[in-house]
Amino acid sequence: MVNPLNLQTEEANSLNLEQTRLRQAAEQARKATALAHPNIAFIKYWGNQDDALRLPANPSLSMNLGDLYTTTAVTFQEDLPGDMLTINRQAVTGPGLERVSASLDLIRAQAGLGLFARIESESNFPVGSGIASSAAAFAALAVAGAAAAGLTLSEADLSRLARRGSGSASRSVPGGYCQWLTGNDEASVATSLVGPAHWDLRDVVVIVSQAHKAVGSTGGHKLAGTSSLQAARVAGAPARFEACRAALLARDLAAMGPIIEEDAITMHAVMMTGRPPLYYWNAATMALIQATQEWRQNNLPVYFTIDAGPNVHLICEARHVAQVEIEARKIPGVLNVLTSGAGGPARLVPAAS
Repeated sequence: MVNPLNLQTEEANSLNLEQTRLRQAAEQARKATALAHPNIAFIKYWGNQDDALRLPANPSLSMNLGDLYTTTAVTFQEDLPGDMLTINRQAVTGPGLERVSASLDLIRAQAGLGLFARIESESNFPVGSGIASSAAAFAALAVAGAAAAGLTLSEADLSRLARRGSGSASRSVPGGYCQWLTGNDEASVATSLVGPAHWDLRDVVVIVSQAHKAVGSTGGHKLAGTSSLQAARVAGAPARFEACRAALLARDLAAMGPIIEEDAITMHAVMMTGRPPLYYWNAATMALIQATQEWRQNNLPVYFTIDAGPNVHLICEARHVAQVEIEARKIPGVLNVLTSGAGGPARLVPAAS
């Protein structure tokens, strides 16, 4: 009988060898391409102890979404007058470019590199609408940028670097089900709690809007402290985190589901009571929340969570995913449904031909 642990070790060794080969090629070309997955937080990150370093106010727990991804290519060139960014083949300037350049500045400083870069990023899912597109993008940017600059960084170093671009990006660097703890700049990194194979859990992402958020997560984090509910949310987060982690390790959705719903609603309550308030939901969002409760009453075990946007993530086990997709598509206002299981870490990939 084949030992699955041996297979996992062989796969890890093969991945490490491939990453080493791609990194060596990147050093010679000053160009690298990386792929990273967005993640869905079961215990949310909302609000910082330090906005500049993006040190979270509370621990969080998430699952990488293996069927959704962002691919980012970074090329350092001598003939560029400044960094140049395209997202899904559209040129980006202003604050979006400045945020990417700030992350690359950290890499340039560490590598002693004085070159600007061309950054080309593409995603296979809607960006800027509450599906953690910035998490995938900045995780991929950290991995590709570091390799193109000739740096060999540990997973913790890459998670820390990604965190500076987008807090939740720290969780898209490791693979599978990840935890991100509070702490100082050195300690606050994400790690893999268990790999993707631990639990065949599915996220049915129900798209009710593809519009770009008027207020992004970075702005929202800065408003968290203006809500009188934030202190209570942060105080209760460690207990929710521990209970959710225990349920995740036990593969107990009946125990985990109510916790993730409570945590999501608590976060949105903070958003809605901030100054100014943030109302991310639309009518279809609320309809899906109510429908999820009805489905459970009809013996369909599924639970919702919602990031900073209107789109709803329906969490269920693989054996129920087909029925959840069917029911979700019946809700008025649903534009599309994307489904994903757990995914691996951010990693270097061959450049597109």
